[in-house]
Amino acid sequence: MEDSPRDKSSISVPIAIVIAGALVAGALFMTRSPSTLTNNSNTNSALGAAQADALSTEAEIAIKTISQTEHILGNPAAKLAIVEYSDTECPFCKSFHATMHQVADTYGKNGTVLWVYRQFPLEQLHPKAPYESEATECAAELGGNKIFWEYLNKIFEITPSNNGLDAAQLPIIAKDLGLNVTQFNTCLSSGKYTSLVQASYDEAVGAGGRGTPFSIFVSSKPISNEARAVVQGLNDDFSRQAPGQDPPFTFSTDKLRISMSGALPYTMIQKVIDALLK
Repeated sequence: MEDSPRDKSSISVPIAIVIAGALVAGALFMTRSPSTLTNNSNTNSALGAAQADALSTEAEIAIKTISQTEHILGNPAAKLAIVEYSDTECPFCKSFHATMHQVADTYGKNGTVLWVYRQFPLEQLHPKAPYESEATECAAELGGNKIFWEYLNKIFEITPSNNGLDAAQLPIIAKDLGLNVTQFNTCLSSGKYTSLVQASYDEAVGAGGRGTPFSIFVSSKPISNEARAVVQGLNDDFSRQAPGQDPPFTFSTDKLRISMSGALPYTMIQKVIDALLK
């Protein structure tokens, strides 16, 4: 469950969706109040089928405008951006991080897709995650965007996930990347990025995030009916393979964004990207 399936030409779409369904079913949790964690499937079972479909298909999906000063990888002027809200101690995020690097290698290098990383630490599941999020922000402050990504990559590389990373590794990573460890420790102990991480978390929840990873495709133009049909088809296939689970994709009411819940495989993400870029 901790490893995301790789893209293989021999894997059919239905099988890929079954695998994705398993990942999403395992990953979807949400903090609905400061003290309560619930499994998303429980919510769905409490609703009528028609009501659940209506709720999961369309929503406002309001997020802040992408800025060149935040954590981006790729062309800021790309036609399509993927804003990922992630938790460094989430095993599904760890596998999805590799998937997103595959997306960046395929679409980022030609300037068509931008990857934006935002913080979504689920503290009740992973108490160490918010502190690690703040560590990545300190790395960005001291080393810039390039060091941010290198720091983040290293955390995902070495963490055993599920709250398993020793906090003593955080300054070691900083040192290995050439950062001033004293300045890094001062930044991290100050808590100066606590509110920023919390704001990012709140934004993800407000946009419909029910677990990690939670991603939003942001299009530079209104999403066509043809593209929507492709994504809706993936939702329909998913619902047939995983009855009782919320489908992974939700459309924004202004036709500019599509949210995606869970660590879906590259094959599915590629279909969405290709449809949106047409």
